[in-house]
Amino acid sequence: MNRSEPSPEPQPSRLFFSPRGAGKGSVRVSLAVLASITLLCLLGPLVSPHPYDRVYRDYVLVGPSLSPHPSAAEIDQAVDEIARRMHAQIEIQSLDGEALQATLAGDKPIDARALRAFERSDIFSAPRIIGREDEGRRLRIEASLKPMFFLFGTDANGRDLLTRILIAGRVSLSVGLLASLVALLIGVGYGAIAGYAGGGADALMMRLVEIIYALPFIFFVIVLVMVFGRHFALIFVAIGAVEWLDMARIVRGQTLSIKRKDYVAAAEALGATPAAILRRHVVPNAAGPIIAYLALLIPRVILLESFVSFLGLGVQEPLTSWGVLIADGARNIQSAVHLLIFPAIFLGATLGALQSLGNSWRDSFDARSN
Repeated sequence: MNRSEPSPEPQPSRLFFSPRGAGKGSVRVSLAVLASITLLCLLGPLVSPHPYDRVYRDYVLVGPSLSPHPSAAEIDQAVDEIARRMHAQIEIQSLDGEALQATLAGDKPIDARALRAFERSDIFSAPRIIGREDEGRRLRIEASLKPMFFLFGTDANGRDLLTRILIAGRVSLSVGLLASLVALLIGVGYGAIAGYAGGGADALMMRLVEIIYALPFIFFVIVLVMVFGRHFALIFVAIGAVEWLDMARIVRGQTLSIKRKDYVAAAEALGATPAAILRRHVVPNAAGPIIAYLALLIPRVILLESFVSFLGLGVQEPLTSWGVLIADGARNIQSAVHLLIFPAIFLGATLGALQSLGNSWRDSFDARSN
């Protein structure tokens, strides 16, 4: 008597966000990179000693360094500039890491109010007179130094590059998230309605999508700038107006497949409205490819915003984005290459992590579907 083969035990269903194989490690790395960059951009400017729009006239195009400023050369240059403004001669007596002692000599008695030139510099604090000679023609002063750190250096206007990169990250990430959210809402709704309606309504709605596809994006942005002027909100409008098209096509294709399922037919037989069917059955069952494409859409939107800002049509000074910083770095690449390298690293790491995350989720969905 032949024994029947034992039936295989039911396997637990895999969640969509549980990648198989080596993709699990790449998801963890991508999430760690994104979390680190996001926390830096959110919290970094709050603890930075340099406001993102503060101009340091004595520190223009300073290179990246772990050493504190000012250096001896920067002090000498600042002293020469102050002496020129005061029409006096300054002889440095002693210099240490905390204070400068010098003697000021002039043809006429030196007015103490002229010492405010030290206060207006970014290197010295308010000086203190420690001695007078020759009826006030010679003053011995002591001025404390202002130690500063510029880990990533400064830009052509003397602004701290690290703080500006973190502020730019806030702008670029917010544009990527909000514009992607707009594309998600419009694309999912439009594609689901078109796919479920079918027939002439579907054909008409998709012809409209193809017409919008034919419009050049840069031309659309230029028209918006000419009509409404340069404004930060225009970036969301311009990007959100075109990036929902691919989402609509994806959701439409999924809807055409899902609406033939038995559970949709059962819901229709029970008298469920089309809106209820789309909300309860179609969109939830199409969530896999929607989320996978959304993870790929965010880096695309960030790159698009950077490209628009690189052309000078995006955010305006003193606000900045990674695209604006990269454009500034490209203009100063010969004299200050750090202006290009550091924002490009942040942008590249963010785009790479998002792209890797989207690819892993897409592969996981494909494996689950098969």
